[in-house]
Order: sequence, then C-alpha cells, then structure tokens
Amino acid sequence: MNLLRAATLTTADLDATVDRYARWLDYALVEQGDIPADIAVSWGAPTSAGKRFAVMRPASGVDAYLRFIEDTPVAGYAPLRTFGWAAVEICNQDVLAVNERMLRSPFEIIGPPKTIDGIPTIHPMQVKGPDQEIVYLTEIKPEAQGMGLPRPQSFIDRLFILVMACSDMDASAEWFASKLKLTLSPSTSIIYTMINGAFGLPADTKHAFRMGGHDGDVFIEFDQYPEQTVARPRHDGALPPGVSLCTLKHPDFDTIDAPWIVPPTRREGALYGGGRVGTVTGPDGTLIEVVEV
Repeated sequence: MNLLRAATLTTADLDATVDRYARWLDYALVEQGDIPADIAVSWGAPTSAGKRFAVMRPASGVDAYLRFIEDTPVAGYAPLRTFGWAAVEICNQDVLAVNERMLRSPFEIIGPPKTIDGIPTIHPMQVKGPDQEIVYLTEIKPEAQGMGLPRPQSFIDRLFILVMACSDMDASAEWFASKLKLTLSPSTSIIYTMINGAFGLPADTKHAFRMGGHDGDVFIEFDQYPEQTVARPRHDGALPPGVSLCTLKHPDFDTIDAPWIVPPTRREGALYGGGRVGTVTGPDGTLIEVVEV
C-alpha cells in the first residue's frame, strides 16, 4: 500500500504554479483557499496561517496530491544542497515523450532521461521549476509490476516517491521504521548525477540510498548526502522552502510512536477526508503530516 498522500511545496506565485502544473504536467486543481491558523500551528509553522494554497492531482484522478503554498522566497536557499525533503518523484508512461514536452516548458531539465545501472525497471529524468522545486519524472516499465512501484494510468501520473536528503541515511530510515512503522530495503550505491552536479563532485561519484515503504510498496527514498550539505534556511515560524512537508496516510494511526507537534484532530478536505491528522518532526527537521485512513 502506497501511503504517500501528498507533498507540500512553496511557491512565490501560486497562480503561475497552478497554471504551470496544469499545462505541462496535466494536473487538475481540486481545492484552494487560505491555510487555516490551526493547521499552520499543527505544522509548527504559525506564520503560514492565511497563506494561499492550492491542491492538485494527476489526470488519472488517483488520490495522490501536490499542495502548493504561496510564500516569500528564502534568500540563500539552493535546491539539492540542504538536508530535508529534497524532491518529489512523479511516474509517467513515456519519459522520452515527457522530455520533449519539458523542452518546451518553463521547467529546466537538470537531468535528461537516463537509465540507472542495475535498475532497468525505471527510466528517470529530473527538472527544476521556477520556484527551485526539484521534480523527478520517472517512467516505470511494465516489468516493474510486483516491485512495489505503481503502474502509471495517465501520461504523467501520480506522486509516488518523496526523496529525503539525509545527514545519516541509516539513522533516518530506522527512525521512520521505528516511529511510523515503515519497512526498509537494504542500502545500495549508485552514481547519483543530481547530487554530484549540486556539489561539483566527480561525475562518477557514488552515493548510498535505501527505500522505505509499507505492505510491499515503496514511497520514501533516503539519500545519503555529502558532508558539505547544510541545514535548510527558512523564514521564522514558516514552512521550509522547496519541498516542505510530506503527508502520509496511515492505516494504523494509533501505532505511531512519535511526539505530535499538537494533538491530532479530524480534518476535512481533499487530503484529509475526515480522518484524524497530526504532524511530527523527523530527522533533519523533516515534517511528516499523518492522516488516518
């Protein structure tokens, strides 16, 4: 069961972002408004109260969402160089065709389509948006069935993995296993073009990663980041810039063994559906919002 319900990202211009994701990724607007004060407090981000937000989902209609919150850019923030949620990964049916679309789009291609040695079932590319957001666009091959990956139901489909930049990959992964009851894969190392490019490392430098999931599906990628990585700057009392927040749905809500920022409460809306919702702070300052299902 893929428990990844949503990723929340910051944007300097909400209307432009909604238009961009609708036009180039075929995402549809399903909810919009202003962030209620009690939700902002539940994130430990009280100054996010009243900020405009929009929730979008893929053309397939699957219940995996992107939520954008309008906020002032943070000076000094550089993507892929800080700890925390680093990127969203969205699956697609044909990465070469997606690449052709991205060439005409406002997204900057920072990693053209490339196969990964030892992982023949996926074919990823990476782009950077105008808000410095990092989006992996990954074709999932039919032969990946049974490997914990979704089968795309539309040309560009669902958010299926959230990527975490870790100061200690194993400690982070074990925290998610202990506190949120995720299962973990063994670690492996690959030539990681995105990390090497961000830090000016030799092109053949390898980096370790491992996956976290639930009931056979994987949806969190824990990446070991270089020692040059720094803590993410943020406005006082606000969400971190870039990928700010991971929202997981959870079938065993009462088993979660991490302190809530504020006690969970029932919430309505596209992301919540009337279930109990609470947020915890994870390793490297990551925010994980959990929704009862």
